[in-house]
Amino acid sequence: MKRLVLILLTLGSTLFASQPNIVIIFADDLGYGDLGCYGSPVIHTPHFDQMAAEGLRFTDFYSAAEVCTPSRAALLTGRLPIRSGMCGARRVLFSNSAGGLPPAEITIAEALREKGYATRHIGKWHLGIHAGSRPLDQGFEHSFGLPYSNDMDGRPGLPKGISASPNPPHDGWNVALLRDGKVVEQPADQTTLTKRYTEEAVKFISEKKGGPFFLYMPHTFPHVPMFASPDFKGKSRAGIYGDAVEELDWSVGQVLHTLRQEGIAENTLVFFTSDNGPWLIMGDQGGSAGLLKDGKGSTWEGGMRVPGIAWMPGRIKPGVTTQLASTMDLLPTALALAAAPTPKDVTLDGIDLAPLLFESKPLPARPYFYYRGDQLFACRLGEWKAHFQSQTGYGQPKAEAHEPPLLFHLGRDPSEKRNVAAQHPEVLAQIHEAVQEHQAAVVSGEPQLR
Repeated sequence: MKRLVLILLTLGSTLFASQPNIVIIFADDLGYGDLGCYGSPVIHTPHFDQMAAEGLRFTDFYSAAEVCTPSRAALLTGRLPIRSGMCGARRVLFSNSAGGLPPAEITIAEALREKGYATRHIGKWHLGIHAGSRPLDQGFEHSFGLPYSNDMDGRPGLPKGISASPNPPHDGWNVALLRDGKVVEQPADQTTLTKRYTEEAVKFISEKKGGPFFLYMPHTFPHVPMFASPDFKGKSRAGIYGDAVEELDWSVGQVLHTLRQEGIAENTLVFFTSDNGPWLIMGDQGGSAGLLKDGKGSTWEGGMRVPGIAWMPGRIKPGVTTQLASTMDLLPTALALAAAPTPKDVTLDGIDLAPLLFESKPLPARPYFYYRGDQLFACRLGEWKAHFQSQTGYGQPKAEAHEPPLLFHLGRDPSEKRNVAAQHPEVLAQIHEAVQEHQAAVVSGEPQLR
């Protein structure tokens, strides 16, 4: 019996030592309060809830930016968007933008492909449509999805604000569905996107189950205009927004089921998160940040603190962590698991989460910087957050400068209601020191959002 136990332990150790598969599932505009496991009383998310119960749920997980394009660049490169130039006054890339993710940037896909990983992008890209910045130029062997947000390429004469309608016109947008850069459908039938993305993901996992593989799955929804397939439309208490999220929940369930069915769940790290907070100005189609302040477009907590769930059954101990982490940590984590070298002569802003994920060890203390475009708006140090300037996500023409900075204790006041700067000048001094050190070392990349 003892010998059998030793053999099983050896096999388990060998499996963990092999290159694990990596799956990153990225929602678009999903708020902190939109999943059952994060407190939603109206959106039914059994698969997310099970994933959280079986994995590690983060209470303090952040996107690196407050809007789409810079947050995606940061996830794939492990770097603040200001370093790659993927941020600016225009905020995101548009269909007529000349820039994109610079070819010199090293993505998770490029680094893992060098280690023999099969790489696949399925979903929304939004990092550039020109040579050098497209998925196949940035390390992905194959790609299927939209080149940018589903509300771009609006048809002529489309009524202003129609994207926020609970019943947007199916033919209102001419955005193309691409496979490996070639148009397969234009306009894309948006009611089928989540289903088709899921079918592509399941097929990829089944084909590449021998591993190792990297699947990057940035969903189109719940970004407006909101669509859901007939199986989900009209089923949620939260209207079409809830329908779209519940279909997203089904999709995640299909991915996790396939990993189990193929016998590779224990050797696959799955991480789910969102690119930024909810787009609150879209009303019922804008989601919820829960008790957090504001939403998409802002550097208040609701704009950048997002759901974060890590799942790897048998490897990650189930639980909840208050450790601060971000999307920029996913690149160094993936590379460490794959035994891939970190990019040379490149400044990374993320760290390897493996000690936390697999050994429940605390992460090293570090400041977290909140940028809006290329401007530093706030900094978090431990439980404290200082705002040097602030601006609502949408509707406030100019940022409001704060001198002295606003100061909030996020442990006691996650809604950022009680400014305690006057009572804690020593904390502000520590944060100022961290900011000065950071800014002295930041080299801005050539602006791409032109």
